[in-house]
Amino acid sequence: MGIAELVPGVSGGTIAFVTGIYEEFISSINNVNLSTFKTLKNEGFIAFWNKLNGSFLLVLFIGMMISILSFSKLVTWLLEFHPIPIWAFFFGLVLASVIFVAKAITKWNVLSLVLFTLGTVVAFYITTLPPSANTDSLPFLFFSGALAICAMVLPGISGSFILVLLGSYKTILDAVNEKDLKIVITVGLGAVFGILSFARLLKWMFKNYKDATLAVLTGFILGSLNKIWPWKHILEVIQIGKKEIIIDENISPFHFNGNPQLTFAIVSALIGFSLIFILEKTASKK
Repeated sequence: MGIAELVPGVSGGTIAFVTGIYEEFISSINNVNLSTFKTLKNEGFIAFWNKLNGSFLLVLFIGMMISILSFSKLVTWLLEFHPIPIWAFFFGLVLASVIFVAKAITKWNVLSLVLFTLGTVVAFYITTLPPSANTDSLPFLFFSGALAICAMVLPGISGSFILVLLGSYKTILDAVNEKDLKIVITVGLGAVFGILSFARLLKWMFKNYKDATLAVLTGFILGSLNKIWPWKHILEVIQIGKKEIIIDENISPFHFNGNPQLTFAIVSALIGFSLIFILEKTASKK
């Protein structure tokens, strides 16, 4: 999930869903409330930890933090010097996720199809929005963290891409690489605020309208494929200080200006596609 969130256009929520931990993830987040902390006061730490599902959350959080801190530089390097293979890998991964999440819907009907179409259109539209200029404002970075974490828990909606749209992605990634604790802590606090608020809505939706919710999420994932298409034509590069904002459009690999690396891209996409079903089989065995 941590590695997925480093790539604009790929959602950690998708990985959580495929590995079978999504609903437990949402439920566990909802356990962080006043009632749970009253348990700590009245019944002790062990009862509090069990009610919180603390071991699950702790292991998940540590895993995400380790991957983000370990792979942020590698992902930045791959996106800069080998963009086509890495985007192709994630394109295959997300495409397989569409199939996987759609399979979880118990009954397709007219409402499901309408919501699926709506989710696809909304996600596609979001991916066409132009990015904003980067900002170092701490209140805005707090807001960015809150909004991005909401996107992170939605399969198909990438938290890092929301940061790109808001103009916070490069600022936050640089802060992680340079260990700028002031920015990292600000974004982290915003993320905690956002996820505690949004998870309650998601839990209610899954409890009362599970198939409808899954239909929308499937559409979100399908629509997000527009963002991670490997072959792009740069329309404009906006220079703001030392930072660049790139505006591009998707093109056919046969019209790509340069080496389209088609064979390499197809192999990468197939690896990404296969990985989802390997994760599914591994998760089901657990």
